[in-house]
Amino acid sequence: MAVTIATWNINSVRLREPIVLDLLRDEAPDILCLQETKSPVDKIPVEGFAEAGYPYMVARGQKGYNGVAILSRLPIEDAGQRDFCAKGDARHVAARLADGTVIHNFYVPAGGDEPDRERNEKFGHKLDFLTEMRDWFHGGKPERAIMVGDLNIAPREDDVWDHKKLLKVVSHTPIEVEQLAQVQDSGAWVDITRADIPEGKLYSWWSYRARDWDAADKGRRLDHIWATPDLASGAGGSRILRACRGWEKPSDHAPVLASFDL
Repeated sequence: MAVTIATWNINSVRLREPIVLDLLRDEAPDILCLQETKSPVDKIPVEGFAEAGYPYMVARGQKGYNGVAILSRLPIEDAGQRDFCAKGDARHVAARLADGTVIHNFYVPAGGDEPDRERNEKFGHKLDFLTEMRDWFHGGKPERAIMVGDLNIAPREDDVWDHKKLLKVVSHTPIEVEQLAQVQDSGAWVDITRADIPEGKLYSWWSYRARDWDAADKGRRLDHIWATPDLASGAGGSRILRACRGWEKPSDHAPVLASFDL
């Protein structure tokens, strides 16, 4: 069975419910993973999603910030969460499909503005979060698993608009890139998007600060779809829906999609 999964940092699911519904109508992914929902779970507008054909949801939420949700038109069950760094943040949730495939949805901390953990507590939090992710996957090698989300790191030189200019900018610093590589290695994760699109500039985020984000095109690939090797061999069709960044009242992220033979 071919299953299409989308991931999208929506930057408030209640504020942007209309464009979530647009995506579900236009692209019809089987599963949509949202980050930064900024809503308690009981305030997520599930009625509209159910009417659109997505009656299943597992989610973790907070009022006003963080938050992760997995919407599905296929039956899913809650596969738990992990409280990374023991901060009580809603940054991870997992769902299990009927065939046993587990989908992990992550929202990694952004890390603030200064890449120095001594002077910037948020950056230290990000590094600690990545270390805990690495150790968690090392502790039990995942199988039949897909990991998606806003990982808030653009790892490759062609994942940013200017590699040299961003080397000291949070999301592309060498220490972040190295720690993300360790997370990837710990679970033998395959970067599905780059397996499908191995060369060329590729972005999923453009700052709200840009007067004309499309013309300036100063983007970064912060949003990812990874899979364990047993599923990666049957994956493909990954794409980034850049046009969604130009929708009315958009998120600053664009959805990323990939399909899997499950």
